[in-house]
Amino acid sequence: MIRTETTESFPCNNQATMLSIPDLIKKKRDGNALSDEDIQFFLQAVVEENIQEAQTGAMLMAIFTKGMVATETMALTKAMKLSGEVLSWPEEWAGLVVDKHSTGGVGDKVSLVLAPALAACGLKVPMISGRGLGHTGGTLDKLESIPGFNVRQPLPKLQSILAELGCVMVGQTDSLVPADRILYALRDVTGTVESLPLITGSIISKKAAESLNSLVLDVKFGRAAFCKDLASAKALGESMVAAGNNLGMKTSAVFTHMSNPIGRCIGNSLEVIESLETLKGKGPSDLMELVSTLGGVLLVMTGKVSSLSEGGRLITESVTGGAALAKFQAMMVAQGVSNENAQSLCSAQADYHRILRRADHQTELRTHTQGVVIEIDGLVLAEVLHQLGAGRTNAGDPINHSVGAELLVSLGDSVNKGRPWLRIHFESPALTPDQTSRLEGALTLGGSGDKPLRGSLIEDMIPPM
Repeated sequence: MIRTETTESFPCNNQATMLSIPDLIKKKRDGNALSDEDIQFFLQAVVEENIQEAQTGAMLMAIFTKGMVATETMALTKAMKLSGEVLSWPEEWAGLVVDKHSTGGVGDKVSLVLAPALAACGLKVPMISGRGLGHTGGTLDKLESIPGFNVRQPLPKLQSILAELGCVMVGQTDSLVPADRILYALRDVTGTVESLPLITGSIISKKAAESLNSLVLDVKFGRAAFCKDLASAKALGESMVAAGNNLGMKTSAVFTHMSNPIGRCIGNSLEVIESLETLKGKGPSDLMELVSTLGGVLLVMTGKVSSLSEGGRLITESVTGGAALAKFQAMMVAQGVSNENAQSLCSAQADYHRILRRADHQTELRTHTQGVVIEIDGLVLAEVLHQLGAGRTNAGDPINHSVGAELLVSLGDSVNKGRPWLRIHFESPALTPDQTSRLEGALTLGGSGDKPLRGSLIEDMIPPM
């Protein structure tokens, strides 16, 4: 059965308790390194609400402006992990419990295909996912566009699903890493989201609290990503890999391009449809490249295969052969979707919009000239869809699962003037002239000799230790 470990999360230290919260804020403000005990003292005050919100914000800003050395980041991540419950799995699962994390992108529905594919290969995937915020979509929002899908599961039920099926996709519980839940909300409103040590602590502490054996990180870079260039992506990836390995998880990072959307669909219910089509062996090549690469890395780290090529092949076969689709169908039923709807969605000739909400209106944009498609600006598409209701500005805001977009062309396509290239799904009111203009500007056409700006999505990798 599933267990949670009770740990001495915040051991008492006389030196730390002699300090006050203002002392610690000043210490970091002045560029000095915080000790392990300082960090534990601060986080204990946060979790136990023995600190003013303004003081927490001041500490976050001090960390944002002064940074943290590697030992501070490690201590922060470990203390955040131990601020709540830590999951513990049956002994027979040793070496098999894995997960993946993406730093966020446009059209990124990799998790919906990867989790069941990994389960079909014999791994255990307790995927604790997040919601969309800003221009990037969230896995939980996509899953909740399926009627009945419940992303909140009690721990015994989570373990039961995992034992039977090998994968479960849920949200963070209140008892798992409460320090992160509190700090993340304040990071958003204090302008400190971009801090590298705070990002590392937030992501890795949650994965470590899952008691994973192996973790692969999809660190994206480009115009539509948090990291705008490869150098900043590598700095973040190296920080997270070091923290993950320090906490006992085999951790690897894959650096992937994120300027153009992944696949052809953007938006919650549309991305579910594309994921289901992918699980039926009819997915876009760029999406399958990410799924097979990330899955292959995890199969290598768990010792299931000896090479990335063999791991990628097994993942691909689990998708094209239908085993991953069967896992996804069973997971939907286990998490609240009716058997009839799950079976219908996974059927060969699924009528998706009989079950998934379809927007009231669709409109197509057409090319103004002829040429070769060399770029589609994913950030612009995502920002306009966000305005139309596909995303949220603040945590807890409602979203419209039916709002989204379908790309009707691919990079490298030769198109004539007047060809439809984008279909927008929206509710009232209609697109504004400014939104239409922005969308039209997202498409870049070149001459016959021009090449698309993106080839393979995979740029580089930090292999596991």
